[in-house]
Amino acid sequence: MRILLVEDDPQLRRSLAATLREENYAVDVAGDGEEGLEKAQDYEYDAILLDVMLPRLDGWQVLDRLRPADSTPVLMLTARDTVRDRVKGLDHGADDYLAKPFDSEELLARLRALIRRAAGQTCSRIEIRALTLDTAARTATVSGRLIALTAREYGLLEYLVLHRGKVVTRTALYDHLFDEEENSLSNLLDVHISNLRKKLGVELIKTRRGHGYIVP
Repeated sequence: MRILLVEDDPQLRRSLAATLREENYAVDVAGDGEEGLEKAQDYEYDAILLDVMLPRLDGWQVLDRLRPADSTPVLMLTARDTVRDRVKGLDHGADDYLAKPFDSEELLARLRALIRRAAGQTCSRIEIRALTLDTAARTATVSGRLIALTAREYGLLEYLVLHRGKVVTRTALYDHLFDEEENSLSNLLDVHISNLRKKLGVELIKTRRGHGYIVP
C-alpha cells in the first residue's frame, strides 16, 4: 500500500515515514501543502496523512482542491483538537481526524481501517476459501497454517484481496506497491506472483492475459 505523508515538521515527518515503512508501506513525503497537493494529483495513493498547519497551502485548502474529484482516504493530523476544528476537517472532506501528540499504534490502526473501508471491507479478517488474511496482524493463513510471506509478497496479496473480483493491472500494482524513490524491475511482479502461488496455491490468483491479475 502506498501512502502520502504531508507534514512540515522535518523530525516528525522522518519519524512517521520510518514508522510507516517499518509496517511495509510505500511512503512518499511532502513538506508543504503545494507539494502535497501536486503529488496527490500526480500519483495514486491508498491513503493520505495530511497535517492541517502547513506552509503555502494549509490542510483544509489541500482538501478543498482534492475533493470531490479525488476520493483517496484522508487522515488529518493536527495539534488543534477542538470540536470546531474536527468538524471543519470532516466537512472539508477528511475521512478521519487524529490530534497530536498521538500514539503510533492508533495511527496505524486508523490507517488500516481507512484503507479497508475504501475497499469495501469492514473487518480486518478476510476469508477466501482456505485463505484467511488478517490485515491488522498482517498475516496470511491457509487452513489455519501460518504462511511465511515477505513484506512485498504480503503487500501484493493484501492489495489483490482488498480488490477481490476486480482485475488489477500491472501498472496499478507497481503504483501502489512502490514509492517514488524505488526503482522497480519489469519482471518483479511475475516473481512475486509466482512465489505467492507456490505458497498459497495456484488457484488463488488468476492471470488475465494482457490485463493483469484477479482474486476471484
